[in-house]
Amino acid sequence: MDLKTSYLGLQLAHPLMAGASPMVDDMGMVKRLEDAGASAIVMHSLFEEQITREEQGTLMDMELHANANAEAVSYFPQPDDFRLGPERYLEQLHRIKQAVAVPVIASLNGTTAAGWLHYASLMEQAGADALELNVYYIATDAKESAADVEKRTLDVVRTVKAQVKIPVAVKLSPFFSSLAHFAVELEAAGADGLVLFNRFFQPDINVEELLAEPSLQLSGPSDLLLRLRWLAVLHGRIKGSLAVTGGVHDGIGALKAVMAGADAVQMVSALLIHGPERLAQARAGLAEWLEEHEYESLAQARGSMSLLKSPNPQAFTRANYMRILNGWKP
Repeated sequence: MDLKTSYLGLQLAHPLMAGASPMVDDMGMVKRLEDAGASAIVMHSLFEEQITREEQGTLMDMELHANANAEAVSYFPQPDDFRLGPERYLEQLHRIKQAVAVPVIASLNGTTAAGWLHYASLMEQAGADALELNVYYIATDAKESAADVEKRTLDVVRTVKAQVKIPVAVKLSPFFSSLAHFAVELEAAGADGLVLFNRFFQPDINVEELLAEPSLQLSGPSDLLLRLRWLAVLHGRIKGSLAVTGGVHDGIGALKAVMAGADAVQMVSALLIHGPERLAQARAGLAEWLEEHEYESLAQARGSMSLLKSPNPQAFTRANYMRILNGWKP
């Protein structure tokens, strides 16, 4: 079965790749990912906070004030939260690139153009085949408008694209007020593709200690549904690549993402739970379904269930919401 796909201009043997996770910190695990057949490997993010701390020498100041009161304890990541500092990140990127034959995609996580520019170039020099801009920003300032939030991201994309020659993808959250319009604007700003979606980790409240505590929950198959909707909406409306991350745990999940319009499928939680070999199982399941249903290639399935091509486009819109509610019976 021909599973070939193109993502960010990279020609891949199939759409299943290892998404951003701590697995890339271990070279033995990196080799297992390649042996399992990952078509590409995405490194976890280098955070803007790490870069600015190193360059401005503010780490000590932040440590002194981070725990000033009960609420402040979670404002800033602690030094131990970062497994790889900026220089070690670049070294690891170079090691991975030398060790594997598949494309390696670096990742930057930040909110301002100034914090990203230099290291975007260094990642390119270290051998990254592409760059993923991980836009992880929660707008809590009531004075900051939705337009301001979007402009911040657009400025970052323009700045980075002006600095590097490698393809750049933007990893988004689903919480933009007009995501389809913003996707078109991102493409006009130079983005070569979009990754749907970032997952905001929601804090829980410890009522005994009166603390907001971080809470990590790996994705499950139900998380894929939101991504399928927006893949289906965006497919055919932008020219760049679309990737999905979050909720794909097997071959059928990957198939659904491709049918909705994904060019690439990033797997993370399933690999953390079951090991890198889960990716090989998902690839086999994807190929098996296509063969059983007499598809000639993956390309034949891509976007076949998008909003533009779906036999039931109302499934992605308001009409289906009303039908579901009206059809419920106790």
